[in-house]
Amino acid sequence: MPTNHLLEINQYGQSIWMDNLTRDIIQSGELKDLVENQGISGITSNPAIFEKAIAGNVIYDADIEAGVRAGLPTYKIYESLVFADIRNACDILRPVYEASNRLDGYVSIEVPPTIAQDTEATIAEARRYFPEVGRENLMIKIPGTKPGLPAVEQAIADGINVNITLLFSVESYINTAWAYIRGLEKRVAEGQDISRIASVASFFLSRIDSNIDAKIDAKLKKGVDDIAVEAKLLAVKGKVAIANAKIAYQEYQKIIESDRWKALAAKGAKVQRLLWASTSTKDPNYRDVMYIEELIGRDTVNTVPPATIKACADHCNVSDRLETDVEKAYTLIENLKDPDINIDLDAVMDELLAEGIDKFIQPFQSLMNSLEEKIKVLSPV
Repeated sequence: MPTNHLLEINQYGQSIWMDNLTRDIIQSGELKDLVENQGISGITSNPAIFEKAIAGNVIYDADIEAGVRAGLPTYKIYESLVFADIRNACDILRPVYEASNRLDGYVSIEVPPTIAQDTEATIAEARRYFPEVGRENLMIKIPGTKPGLPAVEQAIADGINVNITLLFSVESYINTAWAYIRGLEKRVAEGQDISRIASVASFFLSRIDSNIDAKIDAKLKKGVDDIAVEAKLLAVKGKVAIANAKIAYQEYQKIIESDRWKALAAKGAKVQRLLWASTSTKDPNYRDVMYIEELIGRDTVNTVPPATIKACADHCNVSDRLETDVEKAYTLIENLKDPDINIDLDAVMDELLAEGIDKFIQPFQSLMNSLEEKIKVLSPV
């Protein structure tokens, strides 16, 4: 049998979750096999994933018809489909949840992307989703926007597992980590148990390189007279996301060394792990598993789409690299300010966050439209 390199990654303290969920892989037994035999220990989903899974797939028709007969509005039919898939995935991953002492075995579901900038609506949906799905190993995904962070804090205080998503900048990760800590502290102050709560901070990768590489390519296309300047620009291409992630991990280490964190850990709190997201390589010139290989390290998760899972199982070169070349990472990020490069990383991160929300709103709305059309077809005349 060929070696499955995914199975080696766990030895370095990193978990591999899959960034995909469909009813097909649940019913076919594929998900069970991935969990039991292929090293997958969690699932993440988002509106784009569900739009691809549900739109045009007859496997959901019977449940849509049942929703129509029950007189449910479109959004409630959508929830009934998604919640059923999430519950079934949670059940498949429950043995992992128990065997790992609640470290892994989670399934993530996102609150509606249309409320990403609404704190109170996000809190209300998290409070509704968690008991309605009714699985301990559920994580509610909340965007790491400014309005999202108070919602994260409150959800944690309520005892809800949270996956904070759409994190691009190191600063946004730090803010997320402290929101988690404040939520736990609130819970302690209320005399509540904190040992059964889990959280991950989803830090995005390939979208950063795609954005910055496009800016560098535009500069090169205009023409660069100086060979040294051209070399500076080329040295940055495809390197920023990994450097940025390594710096975020250094901040994670500082946070878990803080007295506030140690006080919570003494009461049974689990670390909020950094989760590497957007890990499929967009540029065919780059190694297809570089966002996995370069960021393997302790207390982290990598959430990986199916094609990249297969690629990594086949040819990942596995070793602990997350804390290598850290000084080079700081230097590379600092070099973006060089007048010859002149890339405003903060502006890039703001742009990516806005784009990220939009990239979830669009498929969410498209799915609602597709469902409405299907409801018309399946509705009795």
